[in-house]
Amino acid sequence: MEGQIIKEEQSASLGKDGPRANEMITSKEVRLIGADGENIGVVPVKKAISLAYEAGLDLVEISPNANPPVCKILDIGKYKYELAKKKAEAKKKQKVVEVKEIKLSTSIEDHDFNVKVNKAKAFLEDGDKVKFTLRFKGREIARQDLGLDVMQKCVTALEDVAKVEVPAKLEGKQIAMIMVQK
Repeated sequence: MEGQIIKEEQSASLGKDGPRANEMITSKEVRLIGADGENIGVVPVKKAISLAYEAGLDLVEISPNANPPVCKILDIGKYKYELAKKKAEAKKKQKVVEVKEIKLSTSIEDHDFNVKVNKAKAFLEDGDKVKFTLRFKGREIARQDLGLDVMQKCVTALEDVAKVEVPAKLEGKQIAMIMVQK
């Protein structure tokens, strides 16, 4: 009896921060899975809770959207820990795409251009986006065609590994273009 009171206090605190358990389950009947994984069948909630208490475990709602909801007899603390572990593992595997910026100029030399193109290839192979920016200094703004030629040279140099996501366009005193991996 004392163990049952402790279980009821634990179940009252669950609700919002995890799956429903024990008395928090609102349906009249549930499809019950035993502690050893066997399918017991559709039983009333009261009977399922009493079976869980007899085993010294909790009745946890695994699939609330099923009809009737699927519940399993298990330790709620262990179940929440496993869910948190799976969530952390999934978060670790996902990659955040970053935008790496490479700055160019209208009078860039061939070697410098090749170094920047190789760096852009490395960024693209890592799954990042690359933003090429070319800033006009002084009177260079009068020769925008030189800047567009450098951008086009980037596109042709990277056409085997990348495609243009945002084409080159003039934004104030600079031209910007974004490329992504094919």
